[in-house]
Amino acid sequence: MHKKLLDIQQLQDDYIARCNKMEKISIAVVHPCSADALNGVIESVNAGLIDPVLIGPEHKINAVANEINADISSFKLLDVPHSNAAAETAVKLVHQGKVEAIMKGSLHTDELMKEVVKRDGGLRTERRISHIFLMARETYHKPFIITDAAINITPDLMTKRDIVQNAIDLMRVVNPEITPKVGILSAVETITPAIQSTIDAACLCKMADRGQITGAIVDGPFAYDNVISAQAAKVKKIKSKVIGDVDIYLVPNLEAGNMLAKQLAFLTNAFSAGMILGAKVPIVLTSRSDGVKSRISSCAIAVMMVYAKKHCVEEEE
Repeated sequence: MHKKLLDIQQLQDDYIARCNKMEKISIAVVHPCSADALNGVIESVNAGLIDPVLIGPEHKINAVANEINADISSFKLLDVPHSNAAAETAVKLVHQGKVEAIMKGSLHTDELMKEVVKRDGGLRTERRISHIFLMARETYHKPFIITDAAINITPDLMTKRDIVQNAIDLMRVVNPEITPKVGILSAVETITPAIQSTIDAACLCKMADRGQITGAIVDGPFAYDNVISAQAAKVKKIKSKVIGDVDIYLVPNLEAGNMLAKQLAFLTNAFSAGMILGAKVPIVLTSRSDGVKSRISSCAIAVMMVYAKKHCVEEEE
């Protein structure tokens, strides 16, 4: 549909330039005990995005800093014995109003999310917590989201409603000039009672029609080929405004989303940034194998989210 190649480096530069017009955010960095995790913090500071609070075993963090020859003496550092304590401390700092966001370091996702999703003392809101990969490929004309690939394993209909609304709200923060187009993925493009994801897709589309999902064009189900390729859709005689122009891919389950995102990242060199949505504050959540660029762009998205929330509150007041 669109043949223009996307300049990924320029996209990242544009994100940072946009954030430089906003206030940098205070962010709790949970267990930054690897070179990539700490370098991501340092480069995000150098880009003017964040004011970090490093949380973890002080000797481990300093050892990594020495390994990469980095001076972190100007960063606030809270010494705690292990990664579980680091996650718990980060959530407490949010409740105390001392940080505006959280950033995952080199701990496992489950360790961090255990503290985030606690019913007593966690960071839940009325919206289901979900994860997005914001991705970009040179051969696709704009950034796009894949959700949920990290948190909700087998989401039911109402969970999918929150997952897609979270993603829509974020895409409207990242690019407020567009009406996002959501493609709901399944194995087939027809409503098939034996495949629950097709039934969910039909319900979600009707929910969008009736205002239960807002701010986007929602369509599906689609097999991946007939929503990414106008030619594939033409062969199957499928017509939709989202074909070839998807902003958000809603996947049927975590396994499908995780495989899709990682295939794109490792086989097509797609760029990705990772965020947790639906919590009281933005949570930067990239894979432990993700590089520094992914962490910087994720921090930029967190800055946009914090700014948008503040700006919305100011307008309401």
